[in-house]
Amino acid sequence: MPRGDKSSYTPKQKRMAEHIEEGYEKRGAGSRTAEARAWATVNKETGGGRKASPKRTTAARKKSATRGSSSTGTSSRKK
Repeated sequence: MPRGDKSSYTPKQKRMAEHIEEGYEKRGAGSRTAEARAWATVNKETGGGRKASPKRTTAARKKSATRGSSSTGTSSRKK
């Protein structure tokens, strides 16, 4: 998939980008700038387009869940 290809986005995300783009254009941004900002906003709010496989998101969730936990905490111990 080439850069800038919007085929992996859902119809809802495409509608969101259109509305956001119109808002930026009303505020005086150029059309290309407004489009870029709109897609950046959609990506930030929704996490981007559909991913290649469900395994990708599951693995990322497991990795981030184990990263911050520690079973050897000393703060809960009474002295």
